[in-house]
Amino acid sequence: MLTFETKVWENDWEFILKNNYLNKMIANCNFDFDQKTIIINNVKNRAIVEKHCEIKVKEGIIDAFYCVEDYAETVLDFFEIDLASFKGGYVYSIAELLGIYLCETEFLLHFSSDSLLKKNNSNWIKEGIKIIKNNPNIVLANPTWNYKFAEAKSEATSEIEDFYLGSGFSDQCYLIKTAEFKNPIYNEKNPISERYPSYGGELFEKRVDAFMRNNNKLRITHKENAYVSKNFPKNNWFYRGQLGNFLIQNRF
Repeated sequence: MLTFETKVWENDWEFILKNNYLNKMIANCNFDFDQKTIIINNVKNRAIVEKHCEIKVKEGIIDAFYCVEDYAETVLDFFEIDLASFKGGYVYSIAELLGIYLCETEFLLHFSSDSLLKKNNSNWIKEGIKIIKNNPNIVLANPTWNYKFAEAKSEATSEIEDFYLGSGFSDQCYLIKTAEFKNPIYNEKNPISERYPSYGGELFEKRVDAFMRNNNKLRITHKENAYVSKNFPKNNWFYRGQLGNFLIQNRF
């Protein structure tokens, strides 16, 4: 029914794969996933990153990993996207598109590598899937971002069970019905979607937001569960046994 997915790139793969961070990402979801995968994108030494992914497979933490460079052309053709149309947003988009393209389960839960769900025993995933299945216009669910519950409520147009209902999209975390997104829907534009950072060009996040707004597709945001998206430190202090402190300080 559901695949867990995250991605790694040159500046974070060691943080994700060389300790228990990935294990914690998955465990905090409190869900028995059918598949758990990693997308590798933009790394200097692919062989080393793959080696560490293979260790995670042997440990049973993930089931598979995929490299963007092996599929990129096929993925762009499948979704009918012109590479030049990204205008700088390709690197922020291709891993997410590949994840959707490869997903074989009915639903897909994606976390950006620097987004971590607060540890809890909630069933927000099961509840979200149930609501999406019963409401054709609701196509994704997510926890509240960075504990900003008041902001999530203010952006909502209504409420449904334990969720706020509204528009918008973030690539930090999304639980989606795979079939809805496995279509050539990524070439639409909407004035409201221009709010995304200009350095990202025409990135995946912006394209999905435009598609949803143009087609009255909605998301639900859980009222009590939250994830934190926090950039990893740029030095290597966390390789000296400080991962635990980092997680505690950020309420993970």
